Amino acid sequence: MILTETQSAIRDAVRDFAQEQIRPNSAAYEAAKAYPPELFEELAALGLLGMTAPEAVGGAGADYVSYALSLMEIAAADGAL
Repeated sequence: MILTETQSAIRDAVRDFAQEQIRPNSAAYEAAKAYPPELFEELAALGLLGMTAPEAVGGAGADYVSYALSLMEIAAADGAL
């Protein structure tokens, strides 16, 4: 699949975040059977929550390919893939 520059940038940013913040803690998250609220705050700060919502309503206006790429990077870092 050929990605746009924006899609590649989003994928790379989410990959970096996931590898630095999620992967090292994935065993602890699994043991707790939960993710800490702070993680969601960080995801929100990156613009990943509501990323497909239009900018006019506070979203990032990202496309669904970018959304799927983001989910895959997070899942891979958490050991789900």
